[in-house]
Amino acid sequence: MERIKLADGLEFSRIVYGMWRLGDDAHTSPRHIQAKIESCLAQGITTLDQADIYGGYTAEGLLGAAFKAAPALRDKVEIVTKCGIVGPFGRYADRRVKHYDTSAKHIEHSIDTSLKEMGIERIDLLLIHRPDPLMDHEETGAALDKAVRSGKVRAVGVSNFRPHDFTLLQSATKARLVTNQIELSLLCHEPFVNGDLAFLQELGIKPMAWSPLGGGKLPGNANPALKAALERVANDCACDPTAVAIAWLRAHPAGILPVLGTNRLERIAAISDALAVPMDRETWFELYTAALGREVA
Repeated sequence: MERIKLADGLEFSRIVYGMWRLGDDAHTSPRHIQAKIESCLAQGITTLDQADIYGGYTAEGLLGAAFKAAPALRDKVEIVTKCGIVGPFGRYADRRVKHYDTSAKHIEHSIDTSLKEMGIERIDLLLIHRPDPLMDHEETGAALDKAVRSGKVRAVGVSNFRPHDFTLLQSATKARLVTNQIELSLLCHEPFVNGDLAFLQELGIKPMAWSPLGGGKLPGNANPALKAALERVANDCACDPTAVAIAWLRAHPAGILPVLGTNRLERIAAISDALAVPMDRETWFELYTAALGREVA
């Protein structure tokens, strides 16, 4: 598995295992979660993507239980988690409305809670989960720098930020923001032309892609032309159409790290199939054209 350098001393596997659905599985025992992680490791997938809010604030604790049952796993993986969304459920059931909180107090509390829930001493990468319209960038930046200095967090970044949000926070943060995790797929392809990817490429920042299969809509719920194109390429490569959709993202020169989440062990075992799918320029544009529903201008 290819390794991608995000910062000095921090490398991720090219494909990341997303744990946002961890609590949705019918099986959430430490042993079952351990089996998922070990299946990832067998393919060279070492990076696990979390967020405090996943599973209604339960997913980090489920991962922590797996680490407690199999402590050796922690040293084999890199942990990404996110903070900043406050939902009126779980540990925040007393809140009146879902909102964002990027205050220093909330960030510090979220970090400490995530460390406790997962039973770890350091978060490899902390992301601010969503742009906060009430963000005091100086306060948020100072909180992220403090987290890095304390050793509780190795590196910091953002998720779902537009370029102007990114540059605002970076202007107040001494630590380099090492990634932006954004929605990217054949069903969400606007960032390829709206400046989001170009901005990150200019800065030499590798983006992470959440929902790279369109929230499970690919290939079955894609438009007929895209579904047919994915299946045609998959037949030529003797692979699953989902592997083609991931290979399409990997082919982009921005160095996209797809974040794939599935609870089925057989699908986890096949995640790395995307690495073997060839993707030349014309094939890339065949799929892009089908996704657009028209030829490029």
